[in-house]
Amino acid sequence: MVGQQVQFCKSYDGTDIAYAITGRGPTVVLLPSWLTHLEYQWRSMVWRPWLDALAKQFRLVRYDPRGCGLSERSIEGLTFETWVRDFEALVDALGLQDFSLIGICQGGPTAIEFTARHPGRVNRLVLYGTYARGRKRRPMPLEPEKARVMLEMIRLGWAREDHSFLGVFASQFQPEGSSDHLRSWCELQRAATSPESAAELTRIMFDLDVVASAAKVSCPTLVAHCERDIAVPVEEGWLLAQTIPGAQLALFGSSNHFMLADEPEWPRLVETLYRFLPQSNVARGEFAKLTAREQELLGYLARGLDNHQIAAHLSISEKTVRNHVSSVFDKLGAESRAQAIVMAREAGYGANAPRS
Repeated sequence: MVGQQVQFCKSYDGTDIAYAITGRGPTVVLLPSWLTHLEYQWRSMVWRPWLDALAKQFRLVRYDPRGCGLSERSIEGLTFETWVRDFEALVDALGLQDFSLIGICQGGPTAIEFTARHPGRVNRLVLYGTYARGRKRRPMPLEPEKARVMLEMIRLGWAREDHSFLGVFASQFQPEGSSDHLRSWCELQRAATSPESAAELTRIMFDLDVVASAAKVSCPTLVAHCERDIAVPVEEGWLLAQTIPGAQLALFGSSNHFMLADEPEWPRLVETLYRFLPQSNVARGEFAKLTAREQELLGYLARGLDNHQIAAHLSISEKTVRNHVSSVFDKLGAESRAQAIVMAREAGYGANAPRS
């Protein structure tokens, strides 16, 4: 997407985590699924419809998990707890205190665990095509055996375009996809990570269980699931809806794990997301004139941070911050910093206590 700028923050142990922010409006964080690559996803037939739909209405935050994409590729000591702590480090670095969270596939358990640990921080939770129990934890026939076979296929066939694993991989996630979708999956696979990392990420994914944490989620939650999903059986969606207090369940008549943009249920899925997630007037009027960088800077400005603090958060010079602030004042018609802060807060920026 034009305007995307990849940036980096440090996790709790110093690992570099790559993230990007696109769009305007209420903040929505899209947790990474099994494989991600911030730059490649915008060229992916699989991901582009999702990213377009979300960035059109929201300030969309995405990141690559350690071991994937543009983040640090080392996976030494990788665990599910590492995933959660990496995400905590990211939202702390961005100063996010009141935001919506979308967990797709592998991203769901991390979203559930974070939301349960930090009540009041997530205002809306969307869980699409995901689960609370990895394949080895599900009391379903052959699930543990399927997990073992999948891991072996990853080790043997990762990144080999002619390997039969690629057909299995694509048919699970988009069984109704075209040959172009298959190629898009293969390209993402090769770009996202190494065979060793893919196997380790998958092993952790198959072995996790966050059912107890799901029962502690207290924010409004939407569980969306395709009824004939092969990758994650619909029973896992039912379990989430039954376990999370007050959760809404939306089922879609599709066999694709990642729904295709040209299938009949896609418009209903997008509309369901728009209705459930917060809306605001931020993208209208004077605020529509701001660039993505100016939107990001305005969030820090509204929380009371000075130019030195903003420069540190954005990893830019104070002179550049001053230039951005002046541009924001001009576009908003603000005569002072105080007036700009009031306008920003009334529009929904910096609604929480300042964080330095």
